[in-house]
Amino acid sequence: MDVAGDGGAHDTISVHNFSEKVCEQLVHFHVMRLSGGFFLWVGAAPTLANLAVSMSSKFDAMPLSMLVMGDQSETAPNSLAQRLAKKTKKQVFVSYNLPVVNSNLALQVEDRIKKEMETHPQHF
Repeated sequence: MDVAGDGGAHDTISVHNFSEKVCEQLVHFHVMRLSGGFFLWVGAAPTLANLAVSMSSKFDAMPLSMLVMGDQSETAPNSLAQRLAKKTKKQVFVSYNLPVVNSNLALQVEDRIKKEMETHPQHF
């Protein structure tokens, strides 16, 4: 799905969905490419329990990151947004809606995102 505004190709929003079984759990990924960044939703059920934003700063090597919505004790959305912003040099919004009980799950989910970024860079 592409939605174009009056500004042409720079205003194009594209949506990309993919799913994969990770650590015996079906995980769904939803990427919405925006002008200058992207929104990434990760989850097993259709919920939006949190939202983090991260972007590069000329004052620090590590991107700035902030949890906009959700439980402040959950660090997964912030951490993932920060690592993706550092990798892409773009503004990144992340909603991570998986239980944090298994650190192996989080690592494999991030590896799956990186794999998708390599094979479909036009969506990020």
